[in-house]
Formats: sequence, C-alpha cells, structure tokens
Amino acid sequence: MTPVPPSVPAGRAVLAGTVETAVNALWDAAPLIGDRVSVVGGGMVGCSVAALLARFPGVRVELVDADPARAEVAEALGAGFASPEDAAGDRDLVVHASATEAGLARSLELLRPEGTVVELSWYGDRRVALPLGEAFHSRRLTLRGSQVGTVSPARATTRTYADRLALALELLADPALDALVTGESAFAELPELMPRLASGALPALCHRIRYDEEDTGTDARSGA
Repeated sequence: MTPVPPSVPAGRAVLAGTVETAVNALWDAAPLIGDRVSVVGGGMVGCSVAALLARFPGVRVELVDADPARAEVAEALGAGFASPEDAAGDRDLVVHASATEAGLARSLELLRPEGTVVELSWYGDRRVALPLGEAFHSRRLTLRGSQVGTVSPARATTRTYADRLALALELLADPALDALVTGESAFAELPELMPRLASGALPALCHRIRYDEEDTGTDARSGA
C-alpha cells in the first residue's frame, strides 16, 4: 500500500496511475536541460508527460493535438501548444501518445537529425505503416518503445514499482495538474454518463466519479 501524501488532495490523487506512466516514460526518454521537446497527442498520458516536462529546467515543451481545445489545458500545465500542421520542428525529443499512424509519422517529421521518438501509444493488434524509407535512415532517427508494465531499464536496478508510484503521488502536489480533471459526476449518474463519454458527446480528459455516502458508505473519488 502506498499512502497519499498530505499535500495531495484525494480528488487529484485519482491521476496517480497516469502520472506514473508519465514518470516511467520520462525515465525512458531522459530529456536533458534545454531540450526542445514535443508531445504529440493531448490525451491523459500526453498531457501528463507535458506537465512533467514543463518543470524541467530550460526545456521548451510543445503539446501537439488536432483539438484546439487542448490549448487551454497546455497553458494551464505550463506548455506551449500547436496543431499538427503548425508544430515546431528540429526537436531533440518527441513523445508520441496519440495512438494514431498519422501522429507517429508526424512525430518522426518533427525531429532534428539523430533525434528520438519515444512511443507511448498502445495499438493492440492494429498494424501501423511508417515512412521509414524517406529521411529515417539518412537522419539517423531513433524510435523507442516505452511501456509502464515494467520499470524503465534506466531505473530498474534502483527503483521498485512502489517507488515509482510514490514519486508519482509526490508530483501530484502540483495544483497545475488539476487541469487534467475536466468534470465530475456522482456514481449514481454512471448509466446516463457512460454512453456520452464513450461517444464523445461529453468531451473529457479525466472525468472524475464521486462515490457519495449513500452509494458506498464512504466519500471517495476515482477517475474515469
């Protein structure tokens, strides 16, 4: 069991799993001071990565997403924002989290020579085609996978899963991360709420579910 620090409200602690994914990704990515970094895909994972990167000294981070509404979230997190077609190039590092073929191809296009894309997307059994016959080899680009199921090799000998989760919870003391919570509903509202979330009729990053005392005998929150 990992305790939630007193500095982290319960309502923000529901983001721990996603922020833990971002921690592992940045252990894999290993950004350096002053790097130019793009995060392609402004969902929960991408926004969490952008939020942590924005706190690296001298790092210029740009969140790239097709939804212009993500600009407000990016600003709250301390990151820049651009549409895919207007995204800045010559990037040292790109973190891809859109789970789309077009997003991954665009991530490669944004790199400087010898730059790296860290792939966080999960494609399941989908096949993805990439333009590896263009500038991929001549520019010596790197495409690296990252997966939260194992602790990053960069920290595997010195950090446990519990350490990683504890770090994510410490990072959640930052109130800027409240921007990832875009709504809240009571547990009793789920039958009406879930179809709207699934269809996109109710746009959301993290829509928090509140378990009121009449539902469970407790007052707790979880993310959906």
